[in-house]
Amino acid sequence: MSAPDLAGITGVLGLYFDGLYHSDTTRLARVFHPRAHYVCVTDGTLLYRDMAEYFPVVDARVSPASRGEPRRDEIVSVDFAGPATARAVLRCVIGNRHFTDFLTLIHLDGRWQVMSKVFHYTEEG
Repeated sequence: MSAPDLAGITGVLGLYFDGLYHSDTTRLARVFHPRAHYVCVTDGTLLYRDMAEYFPVVDARVSPASRGEPRRDEIVSVDFAGPATARAVLRCVIGNRHFTDFLTLIHLDGRWQVMSKVFHYTEEG
């Protein structure tokens, strides 16, 4: 692995966006570390899930792809703390929600994996 491994990170983030757009937890399972956590406080209360709680929510969701929504996702920035630790700031839209995601990533077992997802969203309309 080269430092910084921007190509490796962007590949994982592309898979992350694909998983969200298609509501595909098989793809997301390749992105998230099994012990990753998912956190939001947009409504003023703590929403905390592990992957066992998060993936069924995604599985039950009608995918943006099946609704014919245009893809609106972007990598805002990627920062490296070292050769095996990074943070990515992302934006995407699902339905009427505009998300800003802070993902922390680790390089473990030969691949980049998301260890945490902390996010905020706003609703349009």
